[in-house]
Amino acid sequence: MKNLSLWLKEIPEGERCKAVPIMTHPGIELCGKTVKEAVTKGEIHAEAIIALNEKFPPSASTTIMDLTVEAEAFGAETEFPENELPDIVSPLVGDLSSIKALNIPSLHQGRIPQYLKAFQRTACAIQDKPVLAGCIGPFSLAARLYGISEIMMALFTDQDMVKLLLEKCTLFLMEYCKAIKATGVNGIIMAEPVAGLISNNDCMEYSTAFIRPIVNEIQDEQFIFVLHNCGNKGHATQAMINTGANALHFGNKTDLTEVLKNVPEKLFIMGNLDPVGLFQQGSEEQVYTATQKLLSDTARFPNFILSTGCDVPPHIPFSNIQAFYDAWKNFSKKEGTATSPLSEQK
Repeated sequence: MKNLSLWLKEIPEGERCKAVPIMTHPGIELCGKTVKEAVTKGEIHAEAIIALNEKFPPSASTTIMDLTVEAEAFGAETEFPENELPDIVSPLVGDLSSIKALNIPSLHQGRIPQYLKAFQRTACAIQDKPVLAGCIGPFSLAARLYGISEIMMALFTDQDMVKLLLEKCTLFLMEYCKAIKATGVNGIIMAEPVAGLISNNDCMEYSTAFIRPIVNEIQDEQFIFVLHNCGNKGHATQAMINTGANALHFGNKTDLTEVLKNVPEKLFIMGNLDPVGLFQQGSEEQVYTATQKLLSDTARFPNFILSTGCDVPPHIPFSNIQAFYDAWKNFSKKEGTATSPLSEQK
């Protein structure tokens, strides 16, 4: 693919901005498969992304945001519901001795090979737009291995222990991200939601400092690095900026206009329509109106990319997805104002 740095800046004629929703479960449903099948079999994962791209073409395709893959590779016990994302059953480590004994897994462990297969197949099949693969961030991975409440307490009681665990997580993620890049995808969306639960200073120390080396290693003009932190409500944005990532992706609790007013224009900001309250539980009229409102609110910012606040859950009405795309396509870039609501166009 052409220079991805230029792709970020290019807006096709007639469009206000790019639209890159993190949306994979509808593709699984289009294929008539279960979530369990998609997260355990790379060919089904890829099939779902390809099918969704054909029915609802975005500006870039994204893969499943599964925050258990890397923890499972370390040895964490994982359960697999048929139609929900997997979950880590219990922490894998609980003290300094267990962290010291923790082995950094190879890329052959757990479902890592299946995810790399999915990325490679998707990249081969979708070549007219970027494909962005998903992975977890180091602090969120450490929280999966140690426990969220436990790691929060450990930040006050044993910072060196936490940093040792983070070092091991980062060493693994560095190799995984390099392997992801080698599959032929065009970028990574690294999900670091747990880092949004701590202060900006702590986020700098326990997340940014470990993400930055990965960004420096894999990000270039041909490969995009997107940092997702739906736990950040605006308080940890500077820590996200300091990773050096090409783009930052925010959850629906963040005021994106405030973010856009305070970040460098060269930094792309993505988000942040509510994946549950709007896409899953709202009507198509509500999705349409909310999408156009966000486009209107951000119209003066050329570095905005329309997206969901996180990966949408299973069982999203297809009419709501269509409403999202209709609102995006119908927004008037020339006038910078929303067109008529969906209900008025029927």
